[in-house]
Amino acid sequence: GLGTSDYVAQLSIQIKTNLYAKTESGAAESCDDFTDLDLSHCFIGTTLYVRLLLYTRSNLDCGRELNHHRLSSQPLFNLSRPTTFVIHGYRPTGAPPIWIDHIVHLLAEQEDMNVIVVDWNRGAANLNYFTAVANTRQAAYNLTSFIMTMQEEGASLSSVHLIGVSLGAHLAGFVGANLKGRIGRITGLDPAGPMFTGATPEDRLDPTDAMFVDVLHTDMNSFGLRGAHGHIDYYANGGADQPGCPKTIFAGKSYFVCDHQRSVFLFLCALNRTCSLTGYPCTSYSDFLDGRCLQCEAFKPAPCPVLGYDVSRWRDALLRLGQTKVYFSTTATLPYRSESDALYRVDMVTWNQYLRWGVVYIRLHSGRNYTEARVDHKLIRLEQYTSTRLLAQFDEDLQPVQKISMRISTGNVIGPRYKIRLLRIRLTPLERPDRPLMCRYDIIMEENMEVAFRPLPCSARL
Repeated sequence: GLGTSDYVAQLSIQIKTNLYAKTESGAAESCDDFTDLDLSHCFIGTTLYVRLLLYTRSNLDCGRELNHHRLSSQPLFNLSRPTTFVIHGYRPTGAPPIWIDHIVHLLAEQEDMNVIVVDWNRGAANLNYFTAVANTRQAAYNLTSFIMTMQEEGASLSSVHLIGVSLGAHLAGFVGANLKGRIGRITGLDPAGPMFTGATPEDRLDPTDAMFVDVLHTDMNSFGLRGAHGHIDYYANGGADQPGCPKTIFAGKSYFVCDHQRSVFLFLCALNRTCSLTGYPCTSYSDFLDGRCLQCEAFKPAPCPVLGYDVSRWRDALLRLGQTKVYFSTTATLPYRSESDALYRVDMVTWNQYLRWGVVYIRLHSGRNYTEARVDHKLIRLEQYTSTRLLAQFDEDLQPVQKISMRISTGNVIGPRYKIRLLRIRLTPLERPDRPLMCRYDIIMEENMEVAFRPLPCSARL
């Protein structure tokens, strides 16, 4: 799978390594860096100390530590700009998060803002996770006090955005609750599960903590929190196991952290606009994979919600709808999903004499090129006059589609190959509604054997 070092190497951002910046007078001035601890600190234990590192477009590569009380003494800190706080989670080794520089740069690209990295490494770096959990409350009071000072000096709470990762998502929630839910937005990236499973809304992130709360889930069956905890909850690949992440403990550290970290990498990819992560409202991931939840009527004239920074197109609808769950699938590696992918809903009606169960493979051909989708999240039931709906995701958006080939693998390797009759099949391009639907009628195929056909325009009876 894609390791964290591979991911960072692939991000198309040039992060400068200067430890010094030039002031207007030309003199060198040292930068304030994220606290770097090691395992010895984690063994001994750390005492909570919160540092706030300010980055703006004029000092993207050189953080400035803010005084918690004298904000007017910081010329770079313009309270008329929106302010985004980035809050990391539990740091069992004490090392700085590898994604900090990347998220600072990408946020600054979205709009002219203050980006403040909340460095509570002294408090999060501890081999005792329970101590770090306890420290989130105190760190939240510290940050709450700072935001109240901002408000007193003219900042608007509605322009404040907290982005919390893992344990940092709950810390953000506590800050929001302290401020009576009046801050503009909280984004939770795979909120921590251990010690928060079964907690009341007062003891974890929940939708009342901000005017708008969006949450991304990637590891609900381990380090992440199950359930829905925002106005909108995005579930990547169902919110649990992520493609490309190790499935066995023999992979070492990556086995434990890969799924959990994927939330950060997906969000970075969305900020960088190299990923197109569209979420479809649905009650479950299984229903999503079955193609039952691919309509976004509630958001019209806007399209389906997309993971990322700008939520203005869907915000009012989501606040009206209440808590909304949306699902999307990704590939194993960058860019996870892009504009070059293609998502189709496949509707087919089968007629065969004997009940068969199988996995469906579909290929789209354009000239000598083809792209394949494998629908294997469950065995599909094929029997007399059965209507089946599937979701097929292709890595390439080939156009024009000149030929479609299809195979139904039943696992039958001995005995006769049974025939399967497709009375009709229809492919609907989901993300490009301007394109015509593709159909074909009355196809005879054998199990485990590929059949090819040219698509036809769909008639009104479909």
